[in-house]
Amino acid sequence: MACIHHTDRAEPDAAGRGTGWGSSHARPAAGRVQYEIWNMSYTVKEIFPTLQGEGAQAGRTAVFCRFTGCNLWSGLERDRDRATCRFCDTDFIGTDGAGGGRFASPDDLADAIAQQWPTPDRNAAFVVFTGGEPLLQLDDALIAALHARGFEIAVETNGTLPAPDGIDWICVSPKAGAPLVQTRGHELKLVFPQPDLMPDQVAGLDFRQFWLQPMDNARRAQNTDDAVTYCMHHPQWRLSLQTHKLIGIP
Repeated sequence: MACIHHTDRAEPDAAGRGTGWGSSHARPAAGRVQYEIWNMSYTVKEIFPTLQGEGAQAGRTAVFCRFTGCNLWSGLERDRDRATCRFCDTDFIGTDGAGGGRFASPDDLADAIAQQWPTPDRNAAFVVFTGGEPLLQLDDALIAALHARGFEIAVETNGTLPAPDGIDWICVSPKAGAPLVQTRGHELKLVFPQPDLMPDQVAGLDFRQFWLQPMDNARRAQNTDDAVTYCMHHPQWRLSLQTHKLIGIP
């Protein structure tokens, strides 16, 4: 069984920066060129209001901002067999989704997200950045712009890049065969089963909650039964269902 690689991170400085649940350190070299090119502007597949369907925040009203691009798969079916994450069920190519486009500045994108919030009251305003891999594009300036507009910020990441400081809820979904850099956060959500990445390999990481989410493929019913059985025998883990698919919302 292959082990997931955990990448060491620097100790925090006197102000507590560095190894908080986010980090402002530069991205690893493997992702740096793409990250810098994309952040001349933000490239977004879609922006839409819905209810969060998975994990600890399930049922919560949210605006989803899906960034274009991923570092584990091109998104093209012809490349799926060569992808690190072969079971991905998301279209993150292009900017043709509802609300999608290229945004020239943090304020432009923050305004577009704020316009999708369904009520004038932003006391509970919540945005979820997803992808693809959102940490290729999510940066300090965009985080600040959304906080200024009253939003709580969550990210759903594969954990291969360090999260910037200031993110309010970090959900890491590690993938077998990919290096794990972001080893702290609020929620670890493991798509199950991944034969080369089993729950016991990540159960000791520094997360508040641990969730198993049955893989949505031809064996979904069996995967769900197996996830239930695992949770029953390992109470540290909770069952995450994709409730948005069950009730037919985005």
